[in-house]
Amino acid sequence: MNLELLSPAKNYEIGREAINHGADAVYIGAPAFGARVNAGNSIEEIEALARYAHLYGAKVFVTVNTLLFDNEVEPAAAMLHQLYEAGTDAAIVQDMGLLECDLPPIELHASTQTHNATPERVRFLQEAGFSRVILARETSLAQMNEIRRQTTVELEGFIHGALCVSYSGQCYMSQFLAQRSGNRGCCSQPCRSSYDLYDERHNLLRKGEHLLSLKDFSAARHLRAMADAGITSFKIEGRLKDMGYVKNATAFYRQLLDDVIEGTEHRHASSGECRFYFVPDIEKSFNRGFTDYFLRGRQPMATMSTQKAKGKRLGRVTRVMQRSFAIDSSEPIAAGDGLCFVSPQGGLEGFLVNHAGGGTVEPNRMPEGLRPGTEIWRNHDQAFERLLEGRSAERRIAVDMTLDETAEGLRLTLADADGYRASASTACDKEAARNAESAAAQTERCLRKLGDTIFEARDVRMDLQKPLFAASSLLNDLRRRAVAELEEVRLRAHLEARGHCQPLEARRENHAPFYAQSATYKDNIINERSRQFYERHGVRQIEYGIEREMVYEGRDLMTTKYCLSFELGCCRKTDPKQWRVSNPEAYGGKLLLRNNQNWLELDFDCKNCLMHIRQVRPGAPGTTWSD
Repeated sequence: MNLELLSPAKNYEIGREAINHGADAVYIGAPAFGARVNAGNSIEEIEALARYAHLYGAKVFVTVNTLLFDNEVEPAAAMLHQLYEAGTDAAIVQDMGLLECDLPPIELHASTQTHNATPERVRFLQEAGFSRVILARETSLAQMNEIRRQTTVELEGFIHGALCVSYSGQCYMSQFLAQRSGNRGCCSQPCRSSYDLYDERHNLLRKGEHLLSLKDFSAARHLRAMADAGITSFKIEGRLKDMGYVKNATAFYRQLLDDVIEGTEHRHASSGECRFYFVPDIEKSFNRGFTDYFLRGRQPMATMSTQKAKGKRLGRVTRVMQRSFAIDSSEPIAAGDGLCFVSPQGGLEGFLVNHAGGGTVEPNRMPEGLRPGTEIWRNHDQAFERLLEGRSAERRIAVDMTLDETAEGLRLTLADADGYRASASTACDKEAARNAESAAAQTERCLRKLGDTIFEARDVRMDLQKPLFAASSLLNDLRRRAVAELEEVRLRAHLEARGHCQPLEARRENHAPFYAQSATYKDNIINERSRQFYERHGVRQIEYGIEREMVYEGRDLMTTKYCLSFELGCCRKTDPKQWRVSNPEAYGGKLLLRNNQNWLELDFDCKNCLMHIRQVRPGAPGTTWSD
């Protein structure tokens, strides 16, 4: 089984470096209709990225994963034709209306926005014509195993990056609070906002905390278990992340995934060996601390004091002087580094280092609230970032080179590690070498000069009747033309193998039954083509999505496996006696969030371990509190 490392690409340049640092595939925003509205790319950029990726046998997936209004469905389908012609390997989609359109023979991947959390859902998407399903971030290892047992479709799982606290595709908070739909690529990230927490008696329990803000995700310790559970694509989140972040995360997980593959039946999903000129460390790139989320079951996972990046922990303050402080850190600290700590009043306080040495740090200003025992973090590592700004990796495909004779002159044949072959010939005089050993060495040096290509010479052979002298200019020309031909051979082979997807006719004639007789607003149907899709698959009662109806009352604004009660140390399910204690410390009774003038009610579905967030109007019937 091929195991694929999938990295994000904000643009062509970042996508290219993701490939150089070991990605087997990258995903990039289409010119329009992507779930990150500010991460679109032109057809020309995507075509250039696809050509570069395909040289390594790597793939390019394009995100077309927003919900579409009626007037957008056909333009999105037309754009998919352009993307396919540009070399795109697959489209990541959310809106089922696209499957009612005339599409190219492109693979379709079901976005995590389609709420892929159960075997029934994944099996339906498989039967409906999707080549791959991207699982919900909340999926546990046990659930992955069960989904794999009941399905055969490719499964993609997240392994790193920021977490949406809601089930993806099931969050309408941004639409409600800011009139910006996350399902339309415009999420205002209300989960990173601060909230006040009240009980049903209107007692203020928590003020101005980031109660819905999660740590970042890392499955670094679970890649082997995920592979054993049937995951074939390992996804790094971050289509808005910068170059350094993508380089570091890709290199880090490339090394881990290589360890998983070594000595097993698993194989790499693309070609080439990577060399890194830095030591990857995910703690040195943007992060809010890490959690493995629900892979192994429920655990504390929030970062309520701040929604900002803390970076890597350095140590604790041991002494505070007038203009400096001492720290018990084994990590080198240098001028220009950015350090931070959580202030006693809450929130993250940061400063720059002017000078450091001998365990003492002189900041550009002495921050208030710094005390002995304070934990210090580094959220900007100057030396590390400079390494990533330069050439931090290279990726090469091994090639064997054979120089032999033709009737007219010389021929150079290249055979790469994947078995692809190409050659170039030239007519020339066969001049005998005066010094056979020197001529052979000079010839080999010229042929091995592959520095600006994707190849690296492994073996160079000269199959000549007698030692010959060949000018450097002639050998360089042979090498360049043979390399260019081998690149074209690899590109043609990749494109010919592309498109292992359900034929268009089969997709349109597909009547695989949906697993329910009705579709609710949570199925996110906002156009008539999407309605037709569900009707074709046997759905009889259809409710339009929130983005079309704009009706919030009585509906979940967010459905999440994250539980604030559990996070605050008072689980209603596992410790019901503690939950019934009627005092603010135990957070008894109903809980409410306030964000500016918006009140939100938390409904705990303890049977299913879910938390629902709904709109509440102060003074509404049935409530005992008011604004």
